Amino acid sequence: MPNYDINEDGGGESSVVKVIVLNFNGGELTWRCVNAVGALDAAGPVAELVVIDNASTDGSLAALREKLLAVEIIENPANGGFPANNLAMRDLDGVDYVALLNNDAFPEPNWLTELVAAMESDRGLGAVCSKMVLAPQFLDVSITSPGFDAGPLDSRRLGVQVRGVNAGKTDLWKGAHLGTGGWGREYDHSGAFEWAAPSATLRIPVEVGVTSIEVTIRLQSLEPIEVTIDGGARAKTETVMPEGSDVTITVKGEPYDVINNVGSFLYEDGAGADRGWLERDWGQYDQPVDVFAWCGGAVLLRPEYLEDVGLFDERFFLYYEDTDLSWRGQARGWRYRTAPKAVVRHVHSASSGVGSAVFEHYVERNRLLLLVKNAPMPVAIREMVRFTRSTASYGLRRVVIPLLHGRRPETKLVRRRVKSFMSFLRLLPAMLLTRRSLRREKLVDDVELAKWFVER
Repeated sequence: MPNYDINEDGGGESSVVKVIVLNFNGGELTWRCVNAVGALDAAGPVAELVVIDNASTDGSLAALREKLLAVEIIENPANGGFPANNLAMRDLDGVDYVALLNNDAFPEPNWLTELVAAMESDRGLGAVCSKMVLAPQFLDVSITSPGFDAGPLDSRRLGVQVRGVNAGKTDLWKGAHLGTGGWGREYDHSGAFEWAAPSATLRIPVEVGVTSIEVTIRLQSLEPIEVTIDGGARAKTETVMPEGSDVTITVKGEPYDVINNVGSFLYEDGAGADRGWLERDWGQYDQPVDVFAWCGGAVLLRPEYLEDVGLFDERFFLYYEDTDLSWRGQARGWRYRTAPKAVVRHVHSASSGVGSAVFEHYVERNRLLLLVKNAPMPVAIREMVRFTRSTASYGLRRVVIPLLHGRRPETKLVRRRVKSFMSFLRLLPAMLLTRRSLRREKLVDDVELAKWFVER
């Protein structure tokens, strides 16, 4: 049984850190996470683990109660989203710091030691950010194909579609992605796919340290084309068909890490982003720097900061609640810094899933709520207008024009965006009232805060 609250070296006085893990149907991921907390450096800070169960229905709460006899477990009667962390953050008596850790994140043994050292180096820091890398490591496959121009309204140069990756019976497609020459995930009636440029690199997820794997890659083209696939062992040239073709190849090489987050930043339109997202880790973020925002997936927070700024806004429920709390702290003069030696491996979007309806709903709604609450009002109004205009444009192109031409309309995206905006409008009056009080409490003006924002 891991010992979560005893500093076994018996040495000098150590900082006490409340480590909060939020579980929602996490199953084995949550158990792996709490075991990683139990394996933290025993000579480092004292970690007092608290697990919050967010109304799980997969039996994970009962399993945690059976296995974690000496650990505090808080049972939330309803799913409160990510702000359910507030249940444990409200009581910080007797602790020096509080750490938030996603249940799908697995810290390295020195994680907490590095975070505390960074925090104690500067009293002006409200938060210290971990270096989060994707849970697997990766090996590369190069894909070379003839190219074509996507169209008059699309400037992309396209080659072939990637539609799946398998290693035997194991589906690797969710974790695979195009590192170079990719245009991001898209979805159609057959599922998820990604367009590759004429020259692209497909990243294959592997267990940490694995240097060779045999995979089958599902490729699809608009017409029969010759495609060369090279996994570092022996290249293959295959004919890829419009109905799809499977290519089996051995992939060899030195596995590497891919960055998930080393602090967060904000675009001028209010969209939050992970610093370093999907970049190969060459050590380019290994120098500590101040950042605009912290990611709640693996962060150390100072209780005085939370006392001054407050806790998570429960109206956000999922996504942007950490950006909101970061922005509120920046407006009060708090700062945040990265601690790149504090490494966490993270299973990205294990709960909601990037591209899912849940993800899109809350990301779009909460971006607008974030701006209404914190941004200069002209910026918030501009983005509300942009959202309604783009939704109307989607409606014209995907619903109205197809109906006029006797084709079946695609209503899913438009319906989801309308639903997201209506949810935003329901929360708008209350958010405007909150905005008024926050503007009175600001210590840093909008001009200074705007220096953090990044142009697209």
